[in-house]
Amino acid sequence: MIDSAPGPAAAPSDRWYVLAVLTVVYALNIADRFSISTLIEPIRQELRLSDSGIAFLTGVALALFYVTVGIPIAALADRTSRRDILALALAIWSGMTALCGLAQNYWQLLLARFGVGIGEAGGTPPSTSMLADKFPPARRPMANTIFALGACLGAWLGSQVAGEVAERGGWRAAFLVLGIPGMLVALLVWLTVREPRRGQLDASAVGRRPSTLPATLRFIATQRSAIHLLLGGSVATFWSWGLMWWTPTFLQRSHHMTVGEAGQLLGPMHLIAGTAGTLLAAWLMARRAAADPRYVTRLLGWVTALTTVPSIFLYWVLSAKAATALLWIFVPSVYFYIGPILGLLQNVIPANMRATACAVLLFIANFANLVLAPQIIGWLSDWFAASFGAGSESLRWALLLLAPTGFWAAWHLWTSGATIRADEARAT
Repeated sequence: MIDSAPGPAAAPSDRWYVLAVLTVVYALNIADRFSISTLIEPIRQELRLSDSGIAFLTGVALALFYVTVGIPIAALADRTSRRDILALALAIWSGMTALCGLAQNYWQLLLARFGVGIGEAGGTPPSTSMLADKFPPARRPMANTIFALGACLGAWLGSQVAGEVAERGGWRAAFLVLGIPGMLVALLVWLTVREPRRGQLDASAVGRRPSTLPATLRFIATQRSAIHLLLGGSVATFWSWGLMWWTPTFLQRSHHMTVGEAGQLLGPMHLIAGTAGTLLAAWLMARRAAADPRYVTRLLGWVTALTTVPSIFLYWVLSAKAATALLWIFVPSVYFYIGPILGLLQNVIPANMRATACAVLLFIANFANLVLAPQIIGWLSDWFAASFGAGSESLRWALLLLAPTGFWAAWHLWTSGATIRADEARAT
């Protein structure tokens, strides 16, 4: 069943409440990923795993289900209640995160991570689709950038809070602390968030039937800007989130920090610098995106290219103080592109295809940053350690090889602006 009948635009109070709730949901989604990243080293030591082995357990295990069920769930969200899908998905991944805290061996933790992946696959596509029906096209990049603040909050929870809890009560306690509250938020979503009328703010969407996955993919293939946004966003996540996935472990090995110290260092960076980068992006989107989306694509390209430089040097320098200073420059860029890319993509895709198109982006991006980046870095680290006797510094060299890929992402983001105006017109 799909509700595509025309209706009045959502009242401002309603749209801002929904945006706030969805931002909290997104924060819980990101908190799980950063918590497992923060806890890699104590989990690896207890289970006696190699870097490539822990990468599979913590990243690939989640991604196998996340990327495979994400698109079918998003297609369902284009046809049924997005609110109900989101509430159920949140309850599943929060419950499975808590079960990670009860795991006593490798196989139990692996099965729990599978469950987390299934739940998290139903998080972002319904959320961004609902936001597109709460905010008009000119305001979507700004709304999605505020939504992206959830990543900053979630990264702080998964870094500082998880690190400090693990320091005091062990890594299992951290999963319990992060998982249980999510089940309460799932109930809040189900009871208080109203399902918006699909396409109510897009005049051309009225009467359109929900799209199929093949039809959505065929349409995306005709939109050059959408292709570059998909590739640019995916390579950017491979670069930035791939690096940040291993950074807590890098700090613990190369700069001899404890899990709590690494979390205390990175947590405020995500919360303060990440929020600053996200709000700056929101301000710029609100001022310029409606007038000319090409301004946004050029800005994304420049910011990504310029911040690739400190992302390289922070793994090169030997001083913990120098690495900390470079992290304060690099971390905001991790969040700067998320909201704008989601908003720009929504505007070049028809309303009846948006959840599926978002899932396609997440499929590629999460395969890049949850499967490829962690696993490649893990393999490289093991190879450097075995072949060159790099020891604890093997991870440093692996991260150095990955860091320059930010330039590749910047090129795609810049190039997406060439046809974006024509593609927006075709999508309406």
